[in-house]
Amino acid sequence: METKHIKVEYKNRWALVKISRPKAMNAINSDILDELSAVLDQLNENDDIRAIAFTGEGKAFIAGADIAEMKDMTTIQARDFATKGHQTFEKIEKSLKPTIAAVNGYALGGGCELALACDIRIAGASAQFGQPEVCLGIIPGFGGTQRLTKLIGPAKAKELLYTSKRISAEEALEMGLVNHVFADDELYDELDKLVAEIVDKSSVILSIAKDAVDGGLEKEIDDGLKYETNLFAMCFCTHDQTEGMDAFLNKREAKFSDK
Repeated sequence: METKHIKVEYKNRWALVKISRPKAMNAINSDILDELSAVLDQLNENDDIRAIAFTGEGKAFIAGADIAEMKDMTTIQARDFATKGHQTFEKIEKSLKPTIAAVNGYALGGGCELALACDIRIAGASAQFGQPEVCLGIIPGFGGTQRLTKLIGPAKAKELLYTSKRISAEEALEMGLVNHVFADDELYDELDKLVAEIVDKSSVILSIAKDAVDGGLEKEIDDGLKYETNLFAMCFCTHDQTEGMDAFLNKREAKFSDK
């Protein structure tokens, strides 16, 4: 598939998706959303790909949505643009494969929102995060008000939304917005290490684990525990549960078949 603004690097059982519009600091426009959506469909259907990571080309992760494109939108056009963003980012959030954002540089507005849609976020030391939309007379439209609140809580989310301030990678780490911060020149080496620890596991069991966490977020604790119980039991109808436990008991390395 040919794309203008999305580059895909195929690694050892995983893919690195690069947003590539460096002259515009990788600002998201409709074309990028269309391309990203199509790329995600291909990667999500590719059984050889066990994880998907995202980063930005050049000095920014994604500096936001394209203001030039948004400026003269009508209400209907703005709704359509937000809907397209939601649909694309939901393909990240609901992917059966683990997703990781490797944030280099600015992750502002739509960039922060794309990172929020991922399972795991790591950042270079110089990365900056923020939702500056109110300075433009709008609010986040790609899920920022919802995912940010669930991740760091309403008080911190409202502070970031109301003030539009940018926070450093270390500040993002302190409030739980990112999992790890690394030196800028070590970010992609650390990404390789992290993904390597993931892709040697059973993709079937990883998808069940993701379902257990995400499915439980909207439930009361008792319902969440029941949901976990059912998914736990489901693992015992897989070949990989048998293989994993047999390997452990016989002190050998498990060879998962993703079945």
